[in-house]
Amino acid sequence: MGLIRFINRLLNKLINKLKQYGKLVMFSHTIFSFSFALLSMTLAAHGLPELSTLFWIIVCFMGARTGANAINRVIDAKIDARNPRTSGRQIPKGEVKKKEVVAFTAICFLIMLIGAYQLNWICFLLSPVALFLMIIYSYCKRFTFLCHLILGVTCACAPVGAWLAVTGELSFIPLFMGAANTLWVTGFDVIYGSQDYDFDRANGLHSIPVKFGVKNALSIAMFFHVITLLCLIIIGILAPELGVIYYIGITIITCLFIIEYRIVSPTNLNNVNIASYSINQLVSIVLLVSGLLDTLIL
Repeated sequence: MGLIRFINRLLNKLINKLKQYGKLVMFSHTIFSFSFALLSMTLAAHGLPELSTLFWIIVCFMGARTGANAINRVIDAKIDARNPRTSGRQIPKGEVKKKEVVAFTAICFLIMLIGAYQLNWICFLLSPVALFLMIIYSYCKRFTFLCHLILGVTCACAPVGAWLAVTGELSFIPLFMGAANTLWVTGFDVIYGSQDYDFDRANGLHSIPVKFGVKNALSIAMFFHVITLLCLIIIGILAPELGVIYYIGITIITCLFIIEYRIVSPTNLNNVNIASYSINQLVSIVLLVSGLLDTLIL
């Protein structure tokens, strides 16, 4: 009985630790760039690539995004502790230790590098660039209001990398895919950052809302999302696999963007999390489903 209780306690601790790390790296947000990466991959392969290529692309993606989110929590731990909105995160609360997260990050990044090596030389040679972006992003709000854009560029490594993994070379489609991913993430991150306007300004942190004010920041975010739609339309024109279903998806995405900007305003930021995260999770799913239906089925 004593052994059984010991095993149960051990399992409970392990499960709780996994839950904490799941929250730490925001695992539910994986869909944000995963849709762009998968669509880019299928367009590059004109369908599904070889199973080994698919496997290593997923390995690279999961290692990169998990490590990036983990190291962000480490770098921002002191800022998070001072901000009432983020003071309940795992590191400020002491639920996980910084050293643990650093080790976890190193493992994730190593997995990404191994995956890139397994894909091809260009992916492996460019992987340090992606690592640099994933680390430097967390410092950007300390010195530039372009931090949102740098986050977008970092996320855009996913679709561009997926295309390179399949073809080994660039073309206009992955470049427009990367641009769409960049501007989309930049836009909703600006919306998300609007809720921290007072804190960021008081603590000398930089953001588009701090630089231009919340009202102008929301207009800038809307502009980024309009250009995102234009990039998605261009991708549809360039890619012969994409057709009616894809354009129906873009129409739905346009409606979601309209809703996004209807539920937030400079005087009402109560729905920021819904506008920036919940709605854009739907955007990502719609893009993925509509794109894959055209590419793989119809």
